[in-house]
Amino acid sequence: MSVKVKICGITILEDAEAAVDAGADALGFMFYEPSPRHIAIAVAAAIIQELPPFVAKVGVFVNASSEQVRRTIAECGLDTLQFHGDEVPGFCRQFGLKAIKAFRVRDKESLRQMTDYRSEAWLLDSYVEGKSGGTGACFNWQLAREAGTIQRRIILAGGLTPENVGQAVREVRPYGVDVSSGVESAPGQKDHAKIRAFVEAVNSSADSTRAL
Repeated sequence: MSVKVKICGITILEDAEAAVDAGADALGFMFYEPSPRHIAIAVAAAIIQELPPFVAKVGVFVNASSEQVRRTIAECGLDTLQFHGDEVPGFCRQFGLKAIKAFRVRDKESLRQMTDYRSEAWLLDSYVEGKSGGTGACFNWQLAREAGTIQRRIILAGGLTPENVGQAVREVRPYGVDVSSGVESAPGQKDHAKIRAFVEAVNSSADSTRAL
Protein backbone atom coordinates (compact mmCIF):
# COMPACT_ATOMS: atom_id res chain seq x y z
CA MET A 1 0.00 0.00 0.00
CA SER A 2 1.07 3.60 -0.54
CA VAL A 3 0.79 5.82 2.53
CA LYS A 4 0.45 9.56 1.96
CA VAL A 5 2.69 11.89 3.96
CA LYS A 6 1.60 15.36 5.07
CA ILE A 7 4.11 17.75 6.64
CA CYS A 8 2.13 20.30 8.62
CA GLY A 9 3.01 23.66 10.10
CA ILE A 10 5.05 24.97 7.17
CA THR A 11 6.12 28.58 7.75
CA ILE A 12 9.00 29.22 5.32
CA LEU A 13 9.78 28.31 1.72
CA GLU A 14 12.97 26.41 2.59
CA ASP A 15 11.02 23.98 4.76
CA ALA A 16 8.38 23.52 2.07
CA GLU A 17 11.05 22.75 -0.52
CA ALA A 18 12.79 20.31 1.82
CA ALA A 19 9.51 18.47 2.39
CA VAL A 20 8.79 18.28 -1.34
CA ASP A 21 12.32 17.06 -2.07
CA ALA A 22 11.92 14.37 0.60
CA GLY A 23 8.78 13.08 -1.10
CA ALA A 24 5.93 14.60 0.93
CA ASP A 25 2.52 14.37 -0.71
CA ALA A 26 0.94 17.32 1.09
CA LEU A 27 1.97 20.43 3.01
CA GLY A 28 -0.14 22.00 5.75
CA PHE A 29 -0.41 25.72 6.43
CA MET A 30 -1.81 26.75 9.81
CA PHE A 31 -4.23 29.69 9.62
CA TYR A 32 -4.90 29.76 13.37
CA GLU A 33 -3.27 32.68 15.17
CA PRO A 34 -2.73 31.08 18.61
CA SER A 35 -0.58 28.37 17.03
CA PRO A 36 3.22 28.79 17.13
CA ARG A 37 3.09 27.59 13.51
CA HIS A 38 0.62 30.26 12.38
CA ILE A 39 1.35 31.70 8.96
CA ALA A 40 0.05 34.90 7.41
CA ILE A 41 -2.06 34.53 4.29
CA ALA A 42 0.35 36.55 2.14
CA VAL A 43 3.35 34.48 3.27
CA ALA A 44 1.53 31.21 2.61
CA ALA A 45 0.46 32.43 -0.83
CA ALA A 46 4.06 33.25 -1.74
CA ILE A 47 5.20 29.77 -0.69
CA ILE A 48 2.34 27.96 -2.42
CA GLN A 49 2.98 29.60 -5.77
CA GLU A 50 6.47 28.07 -5.74
CA LEU A 51 5.24 24.52 -5.13
CA PRO A 52 4.81 21.86 -7.82
CA PRO A 53 1.23 21.04 -8.81
CA PHE A 54 1.32 17.43 -7.60
CA VAL A 55 1.78 18.46 -3.94
CA ALA A 56 -1.47 19.10 -2.04
CA LYS A 57 -1.74 22.52 -0.41
CA VAL A 58 -3.75 22.10 2.78
CA GLY A 59 -5.15 25.02 4.75
CA VAL A 60 -5.69 24.22 8.43
CA PHE A 61 -8.46 26.11 10.23
CA VAL A 62 -9.83 26.09 13.77
CA ASN A 63 -13.37 27.46 14.08
CA ALA A 64 -12.78 30.08 11.40
CA SER A 65 -15.71 31.88 9.78
CA SER A 66 -16.76 30.87 6.28
CA GLU A 67 -15.66 34.32 5.10
CA GLN A 68 -12.16 33.76 6.49
CA VAL A 69 -11.91 30.38 4.83
CA ARG A 70 -13.12 31.70 1.47
CA ARG A 71 -10.70 34.62 1.57
CA THR A 72 -7.80 32.32 2.37
CA ILE A 73 -8.73 29.92 -0.45
CA ALA A 74 -8.93 32.79 -2.93
CA GLU A 75 -5.64 34.41 -1.92
CA CYS A 76 -3.55 31.27 -1.41
CA GLY A 77 -4.72 28.80 -4.01
CA LEU A 78 -5.46 26.02 -1.52
CA ASP A 79 -6.77 22.73 -2.91
CA THR A 80 -7.60 20.99 0.38
CA LEU A 81 -9.11 22.20 3.66
CA GLN A 82 -8.52 20.72 7.11
CA PHE A 83 -10.89 21.62 9.92
CA HIS A 84 -9.51 21.16 13.41
CA GLY A 85 -12.23 22.74 15.52
CA ASP A 86 -15.94 22.23 16.19
CA GLU A 87 -17.03 22.66 12.57
CA VAL A 88 -20.27 20.87 11.68
CA PRO A 89 -20.51 18.63 8.58
CA GLY A 90 -22.37 21.21 6.50
CA PHE A 91 -19.72 23.83 7.18
CA CYS A 92 -16.95 21.52 5.99
CA ARG A 93 -18.74 20.69 2.73
CA GLN A 94 -19.68 24.20 1.60
CA PHE A 95 -16.42 25.25 -0.05
CA GLY A 96 -16.25 22.84 -2.96
CA LEU A 97 -12.76 21.55 -2.10
CA LYS A 98 -11.49 18.33 -0.60
CA ALA A 99 -12.09 18.42 3.14
CA ILE A 100 -10.30 16.70 6.01
CA LYS A 101 -11.99 16.70 9.41
CA ALA A 102 -9.71 16.35 12.40
CA PHE A 103 -10.81 14.62 15.59
CA ARG A 104 -9.08 14.51 18.95
CA VAL A 105 -9.26 10.90 20.07
CA ARG A 106 -9.50 10.14 23.76
CA ASP A 107 -11.47 6.88 23.94
CA LYS A 108 -14.02 4.77 22.07
CA GLU A 109 -16.68 7.37 22.74
CA SER A 110 -14.63 9.78 20.63
CA LEU A 111 -15.34 7.64 17.58
CA ARG A 112 -19.10 8.13 17.74
CA GLN A 113 -19.03 11.76 16.59
CA MET A 114 -17.12 10.88 13.43
CA THR A 115 -19.90 9.05 11.62
CA ASP A 116 -21.73 12.31 10.86
CA TYR A 117 -18.84 13.48 8.68
CA ARG A 118 -18.53 12.25 5.12
CA SER A 119 -15.36 14.18 4.40
CA GLU A 120 -12.50 13.22 2.11
CA ALA A 121 -10.60 11.87 5.11
CA TRP A 122 -10.57 11.83 8.89
CA LEU A 123 -7.45 13.01 10.66
CA LEU A 124 -7.10 11.40 14.07
CA ASP A 125 -5.05 13.32 16.63
CA SER A 126 -4.43 12.88 20.32
CA TYR A 127 -6.64 14.56 22.91
CA VAL A 128 -4.87 17.09 25.11
CA GLU A 129 -7.00 19.48 27.15
CA GLY A 130 -6.95 23.01 25.77
CA LYS A 131 -5.10 22.14 22.56
CA SER A 132 -6.58 21.82 19.07
CA GLY A 133 -3.61 19.92 17.66
CA GLY A 134 0.16 19.85 17.46
CA THR A 135 0.30 18.16 20.84
CA GLY A 136 3.28 15.91 20.18
CA ALA A 137 1.46 13.15 22.08
CA CYS A 138 0.35 9.73 20.80
CA PHE A 139 -3.01 8.07 21.41
CA ASN A 140 -4.16 4.45 21.38
CA TRP A 141 -3.63 3.35 17.77
CA GLN A 142 -6.15 0.54 18.20
CA LEU A 143 -8.83 3.24 18.13
CA ALA A 144 -7.49 4.40 14.77
CA ARG A 145 -7.78 0.84 13.46
CA GLU A 146 -11.40 0.75 14.61
CA ALA A 147 -12.12 4.07 12.92
CA GLY A 148 -10.65 2.60 9.75
CA THR A 149 -13.50 0.09 9.61
CA ILE A 150 -15.90 3.04 9.17
CA GLN A 151 -13.87 5.44 7.02
CA ARG A 152 -11.34 4.08 4.55
CA ARG A 153 -9.26 7.25 4.49
CA ILE A 154 -7.75 7.63 7.93
CA ILE A 155 -4.87 10.07 8.39
CA LEU A 156 -2.95 9.27 11.55
CA ALA A 157 -1.46 12.14 13.56
CA GLY A 158 -0.41 12.79 17.13
CA GLY A 159 3.11 12.27 18.40
CA LEU A 160 4.50 10.72 15.24
CA THR A 161 8.28 10.85 14.74
CA PRO A 162 10.82 9.24 12.41
CA GLU A 163 11.36 6.67 15.17
CA ASN A 164 7.76 5.51 15.67
CA VAL A 165 5.97 6.20 12.38
CA GLY A 166 7.06 2.88 10.89
CA GLN A 167 5.36 0.98 13.68
CA ALA A 168 2.29 3.21 13.33
CA VAL A 169 2.00 2.42 9.63
CA ARG A 170 2.35 -1.31 10.24
CA GLU A 171 -0.23 -1.35 13.06
CA VAL A 172 -2.86 1.02 11.69
CA ARG A 173 -2.35 0.79 7.91
CA PRO A 174 -3.63 4.34 7.46
CA TYR A 175 -4.37 6.18 4.24
CA GLY A 176 -1.89 8.82 5.37
CA VAL A 177 0.19 10.17 8.22
CA ASP A 178 0.55 13.75 9.42
CA VAL A 179 3.50 15.22 11.29
CA SER A 180 4.44 18.63 12.61
CA SER A 181 6.36 18.76 15.89
CA GLY A 182 7.90 15.34 15.23
CA VAL A 183 10.11 16.80 12.48
CA GLU A 184 10.98 20.08 14.19
CA SER A 185 13.97 21.45 16.06
CA ALA A 186 11.68 24.08 17.64
CA PRO A 187 8.00 25.01 17.14
CA GLY A 188 7.62 26.16 13.55
CA GLN A 189 11.25 25.31 12.65
CA LYS A 190 11.49 22.15 10.59
CA ASP A 191 14.52 19.86 10.76
CA HIS A 192 15.21 18.78 7.19
CA ALA A 193 17.06 15.62 8.20
CA LYS A 194 14.09 14.57 10.33
CA ILE A 195 11.72 15.20 7.43
CA ARG A 196 13.77 12.93 5.17
CA ALA A 197 13.99 10.25 7.86
CA PHE A 198 10.24 10.44 8.46
CA VAL A 199 9.32 10.01 4.81
CA GLU A 200 11.83 7.18 4.40
CA ALA A 201 10.42 5.38 7.45
CA VAL A 202 6.88 5.67 6.09
CA ASN A 203 7.85 4.38 2.66
CA SER A 204 9.88 1.45 3.95
CA SER A 205 7.11 0.39 6.34
CA ALA A 206 4.47 0.71 3.64
CA ASP A 207 6.60 -1.47 1.37
CA SER A 208 6.99 -4.14 4.04
CA THR A 209 3.25 -4.07 4.76
CA ARG A 210 2.52 -4.49 1.06
CA ALA A 211 4.69 -7.59 1.00
CA LEU A 212 2.67 -9.33 3.74
